[in-house]
Amino acid sequence: MKRPEKEAVVAQLTDEFRSADAIYLTEYRGLTVPQISDLREKLGRDTSYTVAKNTLARIAAKEAGIEGLDEILAGPTAITFVHGDFIEAAKVIRDFAKDNKALVIKGGFADGTVYDAEGAKQLADLKSRPQLLAEFAGDIKATMSKAAYLFNALPTKAVRTIDALREKQEKAA
Repeated sequence: MKRPEKEAVVAQLTDEFRSADAIYLTEYRGLTVPQISDLREKLGRDTSYTVAKNTLARIAAKEAGIEGLDEILAGPTAITFVHGDFIEAAKVIRDFAKDNKALVIKGGFADGTVYDAEGAKQLADLKSRPQLLAEFAGDIKATMSKAAYLFNALPTKAVRTIDALREKQEKAA
């Protein structure tokens, strides 16, 4: 690659690093072209799976303000730029790596933190945003149901107590 081409690649990678919500780094050695295409398809349209020279990726990451990827950017590395829900992308990569042993998760970057291989795998174990919202809504509904029951129980109990007192007074009279 000539210098102007390298500068263009670095500029493009820098833009990707800046705009991505998360970045996952994987080793792709041993994957076939159809397998990589399958992974790209599973990742979806909001994610790009790119193979770039490590030196250019290091420069681009530093220009984007991301420090700490130097150790991870060694050997054949593919960069997954995630725009949107990065937990779902982590799950897709984890599941794909389980089925295709040639794909090795090397690390990642999300929410201002650089993750090693184990940390990047743990991101996949987190619940996605829709799951968390659904659980939160369920908790609120359950709490409101309990409150409604309690608010209804107080007047009902008062009415029963008054009825019991009235019956007791009628029997006494």
